[in-house]
Amino acid sequence: QVQLVESGGGLVQTGGSLRLSCAASGSIFSINAMGWYRQAPGKQRELVATITSGGSPNYVDSVKGRFTISRDNAKNTVYLQMNNLKPEDTAVYYCNADIQYYSGGYVYSKTYWGQGTQVTVSS
Repeated sequence: QVQLVESGGGLVQTGGSLRLSCAASGSIFSINAMGWYRQAPGKQRELVATITSGGSPNYVDSVKGRFTISRDNAKNTVYLQMNNLKPEDTAVYYCNADIQYYSGGYVYSKTYWGQGTQVTVSS
């Protein structure tokens, strides 16, 4: 009933910038926290940044001062602006959202994931 669609990944040189977007669609009642995670080859998926429904952000230390998470509640979309990218930022980036959705006259809660988008930073 709900899906998250990501866009904005790609190849960039060290020091460059990218902006990721993730739009939620479907029978949405409300969206609570949204976030971005990443998984590099051979490593576990790690949290990058989260943002509450009220707009309060939280970042992993390695991206503080370089990445900015934001959201547009009217569009059910979360963004990740990534500046001063480094080779160690290379990973597949996944968006994540805690969503309440309609089904059969009831409201349910579930955590959804996007399909992932590749970010590659060349040195």
